[in-house]
Amino acid sequence: MIANMAALGAALCWAAGGLIAIGPVRALGSVAFNRLRLTIVASGLLVAASLLGGWHTLDTGAVLTLALSGLTGIVLGDLALFWSLGRLGPRRNVVVYAANAPLTALLGWIVLGEALGTWTTLGILLVTAGVMMAVALRSGSTHSLEAIQGSLLAGVAVCLVAACGQAIGSVIAKPVMAAGADPVASAAVRVTAAALTLTVIGLLPGQKLGFGPGLTPRIALLVAGNGFIGVGLGMTLLLVGLAHGNAGVVATLSALSPVLILPMLWMLTGQRPGLGAWAGAAVAVAGVALIANR
Repeated sequence: MIANMAALGAALCWAAGGLIAIGPVRALGSVAFNRLRLTIVASGLLVAASLLGGWHTLDTGAVLTLALSGLTGIVLGDLALFWSLGRLGPRRNVVVYAANAPLTALLGWIVLGEALGTWTTLGILLVTAGVMMAVALRSGSTHSLEAIQGSLLAGVAVCLVAACGQAIGSVIAKPVMAAGADPVASAAVRVTAAALTLTVIGLLPGQKLGFGPGLTPRIALLVAGNGFIGVGLGMTLLLVGLAHGNAGVVATLSALSPVLILPMLWMLTGQRPGLGAWAGAAVAVAGVALIANR
């Protein structure tokens, strides 16, 4: 139950974070946006981990493993995710990204030997299908948040890369978390490794380390808010879930963001989702019920 609740909490954080991020991503670009928010969050997590005393749960091997998980899930995964977010908008982006759930379950079975029962497998399939239905059957929107910018095919392809990165990063981190690593300290390692990597990338020839004229006080505040909700809180909850539950199940429940984002978009844009979207949400909820009561 702890794993399930933590994963659902992560989904809620990522749904809210996706809405907050769309403006800053389009203003700064995905690389600059990610570098700024990860630097802010890394600073906060390092302080929090030190105050809470979680460093003693990590040895050198755990730190290196979590750093690798961060490079895969955050640097590769998030750069691809936010690149596609700026082109697809939050609704389309988050439904393609939901593919990370079955990918994580498959990798967990192959790499970690995590067996899934019949009802749990059915629940994962229902959640994934419901999430995709909730978006695919939603009434079309003309709001600027939903506008496609550039190639739709490129946006979908890059978002699938993000899903793969997230799935691989979760599977890499799972054994460390299951061994008793502190979630806050683990999140600090992952985020700091990613922030340092993006800073180094910004120093390479032909790259830019600055943020350009798009960084206004309002944008900076939104970046900080997204970082706190989507990375600081959301990632910590995901790691709590991985520490206590099956990686595929945790990934599936945390992929409910598209369902949770429906009422948020309704409140923000004033455009009510269609009956098809709610039908997809109902299918996803049925899948959650199967997983939670397996």
